[in-house]
Amino acid sequence: MPKTVITPPGTQTPIAPFSAGTMADGVVYVSGTLAFDKDNNVAHVGDAEGQTRAVLETIKSVIETAGGTMDDVTMNHIFLKDWADYAAMNKVYAEYFPGEKPARFCIVCGLVRPDFLVEIASIAHIGQR
Repeated sequence: MPKTVITPPGTQTPIAPFSAGTMADGVVYVSGTLAFDKDNNVAHVGDAEGQTRAVLETIKSVIETAGGTMDDVTMNHIFLKDWADYAAMNKVYAEYFPGEKPARFCIVCGLVRPDFLVEIASIAHIGQR
């Protein structure tokens, strides 16, 4: 089964060797996504809500570029730097998933740069509802 690399228009060059997303057999895999600004700097430093929104907007752009919507997301992998940001992340997360919720897990761990508070990776099944 061939895979297709998904790169939304305007996507900055990643800081490591990965693609924003890949699709194979109607399944989109969105890489772990962090809140970068257009210059690859940390966006919304100290603001878990702002970082969550930036992350989910990036995920949304990958899924939409692949032909889907956020309703197609079936699984989210959520990584937080600190449990203190759990409520702020959930507040924004609920805006992006108002209907049927995808499966998910959430852990606390170190992220790639100290100023990042939230990272999310997603899986979406496009056109398979």
